[in-house]
Amino acid sequence: MTIDVDRLTRWLDETGLPGRGEPLEHRYVSGGTQNEIYEIRRGDLHGALRIPPAGAPASRDAGILREWRIIEALDGTDVPHTAAIGMCDDPAVLGRTFYIMGFVDGWSPMDKRGVWPEPFNSDLEARKGLSYQLTEGIALLSKVDWKARGLEGLGRPDGFHERQVDRWTSFLERIKKRELPGFDTAAAWLRANRPIDFVPGLMHGDYQFANVMFRHGAPAALAAIVDWEMGTVGDPKLDLAWMLQSWPEDTSSPELTGKGYADLYAMPTKSQLLAHYAEVSGRQVDDFDYYLILAKFKIAIVLEQGYQRAGDDVKLQSFGPVVLGAMKEAADLAESTDYKS
Repeated sequence: MTIDVDRLTRWLDETGLPGRGEPLEHRYVSGGTQNEIYEIRRGDLHGALRIPPAGAPASRDAGILREWRIIEALDGTDVPHTAAIGMCDDPAVLGRTFYIMGFVDGWSPMDKRGVWPEPFNSDLEARKGLSYQLTEGIALLSKVDWKARGLEGLGRPDGFHERQVDRWTSFLERIKKRELPGFDTAAAWLRANRPIDFVPGLMHGDYQFANVMFRHGAPAALAAIVDWEMGTVGDPKLDLAWMLQSWPEDTSSPELTGKGYADLYAMPTKSQLLAHYAEVSGRQVDDFDYYLILAKFKIAIVLEQGYQRAGDDVKLQSFGPVVLGAMKEAADLAESTDYKS
């Protein structure tokens, strides 16, 4: 969509944000079917405007308000985040609900096409810091006092684990066009088991290298967790499992380079990242296999939806074997794990 500069300028003036009387500069940064992001500058104001495109469903406006609620709640915490600058739910301004967050001076792993910027590409010790920082981000997020931050009602933590299998089974039934071997085994195990403890907390919902930004240069420093579309109050350890569900068991193989958008060669092992999470978050990880089975089970079903809608889209077509692999891994782990509850 095209930003109406005059209307946005008037709204900025009425809201009392910095830059009154200065010209407004803006540029398109990125976007898709759900959201578009524009960099805006006006005097001392330097922000990123996030808005649904004109053709996005009406539910995206509610999603924008949900994201804003989380970003605003993170202000004043030690979680790396974008600053909350302003929100507008009046469609008379730009046609859709939008918010402005602080512009992050950093880089996204998604923009690097699988090659880390220096010094992380050549300095393998420095590279490890990227993963430790990624892990630390959700460890800090899990410690946020979500009730004190006004996030009551953001999610439904009561019965969170009791709902998971039924929820994702129903989702799969609506899109199902083929069998997913291992589904019954993983589902039965998840129905029969629960975590050691469940401490509700704020979770991102799609936590991975794709949804964070780092500061320039070494040592590695997480600048902000971004893209809160799936944010909710639930079980933060599911974020950890989501992040690690496809983490290689052996990170010492140079063959990992060139596979995917994040080069995991020479990164810390899964066990090292689990230990770091436990240390920073104060949460135990002895029941991590439960979360890993749930994450693999869930991601298989989520990606199956994309695969069923693939058509001629090569990227979505590639989800087909990934789905089968993830569900098999969930079932295999369910049959081999020593964890039972």
